[in-house]
Amino acid sequence: MKSPAEIAKLACIVSKVKGNLSVRQMILMGMLAGAYIAFAGWLMTVVSHDMTQYLGSGFTRLASGAVFSTGLIFVVISGSELFTGNCMMPLGYLAGCTPMKKILRNWGWVYMANFLGSILIAALIYFSGLADNAVGGRALQIASAKMELPFSQAFFRGVLCNWIVVLAVWMAMAATEIVDKIWAIFFPIMTFIAAGFEHSIANMYYMALAMLLKGTPAAVTASGLSEESIANIGIGGYLSNLIPVSIGNMVGGVLFVAVFYYFIFKDGLTEID
Repeated sequence: MKSPAEIAKLACIVSKVKGNLSVRQMILMGMLAGAYIAFAGWLMTVVSHDMTQYLGSGFTRLASGAVFSTGLIFVVISGSELFTGNCMMPLGYLAGCTPMKKILRNWGWVYMANFLGSILIAALIYFSGLADNAVGGRALQIASAKMELPFSQAFFRGVLCNWIVVLAVWMAMAATEIVDKIWAIFFPIMTFIAAGFEHSIANMYYMALAMLLKGTPAAVTASGLSEESIANIGIGGYLSNLIPVSIGNMVGGVLFVAVFYYFIFKDGLTEID
């Protein structure tokens, strides 16, 4: 297992590698990561949709987080590109490993590709018919609650979320065995879901699926949402959540992981050729 100081050095190497990926690689790997997070979001919805009435809210949140962790496990072990995880990359810039223009290039392409991957899974689930029921109703509830969040709350929940998500990636880098990486990822991701924080890429999927389902009578009825809440599920609500959450995710990952750990270990970091 690597020490925290060794993780910081590895983070510089990873930042440099990610900064040098081709556009083709970023698009394809980014689409896969968006799809993996969406798969986890659907799994969470299926598992937890009727759990609260039997086991209560707290345990339902815990179970939701436990199953959602599969998303980042897929991302990290498969080697795909996730925008939120890549918010660690500025550590490489601070250490002199990666030019900022390459970091911004990575973020732009990967964010777009994550979006494409997430809405692809939303569309496939919608056309599969698997959401034409109470599970679809729960999906509408989740998205409606996200779209109705005030800007400031969405921002700060985004900050809290990606502090934990990037920390999960950081901890996974300490491990050399797959099972160790899984456990390093499992607990932080379970934490952010159970705590109610906001993840931009997951939200791309949740809200896209809801926008498709709002015309499905069975799902709408199962959701129990008012006509006004259903009407508010749209592009406006999508952007009102995605913009502050994305900014918050950047602040949380960059500031509280990349910047903090750079200043903790900067004396041991040298430019990596």
